[in-house]
Amino acid sequence: MIGILIFPDFQLLDAAGPISVFEIAARCTGKTTTGIRVLAVDAGPVRSSSGVEMMARDFKSANAITTLVVAGGAGVTDAARCEITRAFVQRLARRGVRVASVCSGAYVLAEAGLLDGRRATTHWGRTRDFVARYPKVKFEPDQIFTRDGNVWTSAGITAGIDLALAMVTEDHGEQIAQDTARQLVLYHRRSGGQSQFSSLLELKTPNGRFGALLSWARENLDARLTVEDLADRAGMSARHFARAFAAETGTTPSKAIERLRIEVARERVQSSREAIELVAETTGFGDPERMRRAFIRAFGQPPQALRRAARAG
Repeated sequence: MIGILIFPDFQLLDAAGPISVFEIAARCTGKTTTGIRVLAVDAGPVRSSSGVEMMARDFKSANAITTLVVAGGAGVTDAARCEITRAFVQRLARRGVRVASVCSGAYVLAEAGLLDGRRATTHWGRTRDFVARYPKVKFEPDQIFTRDGNVWTSAGITAGIDLALAMVTEDHGEQIAQDTARQLVLYHRRSGGQSQFSSLLELKTPNGRFGALLSWARENLDARLTVEDLADRAGMSARHFARAFAAETGTTPSKAIERLRIEVARERVQSSREAIELVAETTGFGDPERMRRAFIRAFGQPPQALRRAARAG
């Protein structure tokens, strides 16, 4: 039995994503029932941050739960402070239940003490706050999901689907997980970490006036991509371009290009066997040492360490 823990102002997709994965996986195994139960402190309709409600049972209905997935969302701060919720999560963990969180649901696990000394992740936008609040957690900011023993955590929102697919693989095998992903029209495994999805999103207006320019730059990282080059493509003077770009995106052109180079290089380092020197050359770093320094600034590790960790996972 799988339990999905929600609370007022939870993020709907944090719950619905894993529910859909487990539902389809159950059908792929030939089961007629899904074995999923939505749980909350109080039974009844629970309002998500979108206004859409989900019906929940109270915690007394959790006796048969073998996996608990905690959603995140705008209301997670109150949920993490709730003594009833914390005690419930702690009780299930002591019982040997596999416990997981989606996105900011990691705050609930952290407040319950389940993440102390463990590897964990959460949404990239909460990294600074999470690390400051929970220094005992071995935080890994660039993971789609982590697993440390019987405790799993995932990154932002849709990463809960990746986590659920990994659980399906563990429970039912590779083929069922692949069949489930195919039904959902998803990749079975996304390569790399969540930073590949954040660089453009971190910009204040990624789809504004310079959205097309940045998309073009991401596909042409082996070019010089100086401020003058970018300004010329945008049809602006270099000085006017630099000012307008910073005002619209919140960063300088050179920093934006470095972010794009880092995320593409990291994806290739982790998901391919290309030589580090070739990755550095084709993503515009040129010098492998320059790429190494950029990786250490961004991830705290050199490219080789990220590649080893990806292969070990």
